[in-house]
Order: sequence, then C-alpha cells, then structure tokens
Amino acid sequence: MSSPLKVWLDREGQLLRLRLAQPKANIVDAAMIGALSDALENHLNVSTLKAVLLDAEGSHFSFGASVEEHMPEQCAAMLRAIHDLVLRIAESPVPVLVAIQGQCLGGGLELALATHLIFVSPDANLAQPEINIGVLAPAASCLLPMRIGRAAAEDILISGRGISGEDAGRIGLANFVAEDPQQAALDYFDAHLANKSASSLRHAVRAARLGFGESLRAQIRAVEDLYLNDLMSTQDAVEGLVSFMEKRPARWENQ
Repeated sequence: MSSPLKVWLDREGQLLRLRLAQPKANIVDAAMIGALSDALENHLNVSTLKAVLLDAEGSHFSFGASVEEHMPEQCAAMLRAIHDLVLRIAESPVPVLVAIQGQCLGGGLELALATHLIFVSPDANLAQPEINIGVLAPAASCLLPMRIGRAAAEDILISGRGISGEDAGRIGLANFVAEDPQQAALDYFDAHLANKSASSLRHAVRAARLGFGESLRAQIRAVEDLYLNDLMSTQDAVEGLVSFMEKRPARWENQ
C-alpha cells in the first residue's frame, strides 16, 4: 500500500518537504498521523535543517480527521495521537510553513494552526466544523485563541462556519494570502530563511515560542479530558458521529 505522505529533502537538504498524498480528501487518519510523526522524528534534529514545508496533493489540503476513528471505542487513542502530532509541530525547533488550498477542515486545520507560518490561497475554505456533528475541536480550541484572539476564535469554533483564505489573512489566521501558496512558501524560504544560520534559526524559533509549548500542552490535555470524559458521555455527541456515518440528519436530544 502506498504511503499517505510524500517526504523528501529540498534546497540542498535545508528544507524538509512533507506532502499529504491521499487526495482528494487527504484525511488525517491514523496512517497519516503516523507518517507525519515519523518524518518529523527522523528529520527535525538534523543540524543543517532550516525549515519544514507541509502541503498537499490535489485540489484540497484536507477534509479533516477520520470520523470513523473518532467513534467512542477509538477516540481516546485517536485524540492522543493527533494531539501528540500537533504538539510536535508546535514545538518544532525549526520553522514549519504550511501551504493551504481548497478545503482545510477539522483536524487538517488543527495541524496548520500549530505551524509557524500559514500560506493560503484566497479562495480556500478554512473551518472547524466539528460542532455541526455534535462534537468539538480540542486542539483548535486552544490554538485559535492564541493565534487570532478569543472573540474571532469563538466565532469559528462555536458556529462551525467556514472562512475564506482572504478572510483568514484579514483576521491574522494566515500570514500570507497568495494564488499559489506553495510557491509563496518556497519563495519565502528562499528569500528569508535559506541565507540564515541553521543554529541561529533554532534559537530564534525557541525564543519566539518560549513558554508556548508548555501552555499549549497543558490546555490540550485539559480539553482532551473534557472531550473524552464529559462530551463523549452525552447522547448528542454519539448521535452526531453516528448520523454522520449513516449519512442522515442528526436527531438531537439536547443532552
């Protein structure tokens, strides 16, 4: 079976390229999480590495995490795995850039939010739609307020509505809006990172995120506990997941 992720070194080994390679959905399932985690584990400590670029094949970045793997019997292991990956990205010793096109939803957006620099096409659609199926986005509940402020974050998290790439740039969710976000990310690397000392970049990244990893880790574990022990004990959370799998409207009992 082919790997869900393409991994290679670019720019004379200075740029680690990670490409989600299961279009059109590029689902962030256990296999994808494992492949991303392994790639980061194998490359982040190479002293000559200056950055990581995460992008995706096809018309869409990612439709999000696997709903099947979020059913009650599997969700604890799945949440722990994706949260460990989010934390690994957030605590990366080198800048992680992400290029987003098309749909970037749910767990896919959570991965992007953990990166350092987000490049997005103006017509992309970014959303945390978990509330629409009766659950919530644990990592995004922590990352979005840190990135764009509580008021804007609560709108996205509570409504489940999508925003365009253009709007993402306007509210500070994305750093750069470009018709070709992948090329924009490469251009950024060439112009602003390639000529830097790899050692000094690591110290700059560490300084810029001082305390961020510890705070994020504590918040994610608290929200993870809320998700598993409070939310998943409600009837509506399970109904939302089941109705999604059965492709029917949810029958909410409001409890």
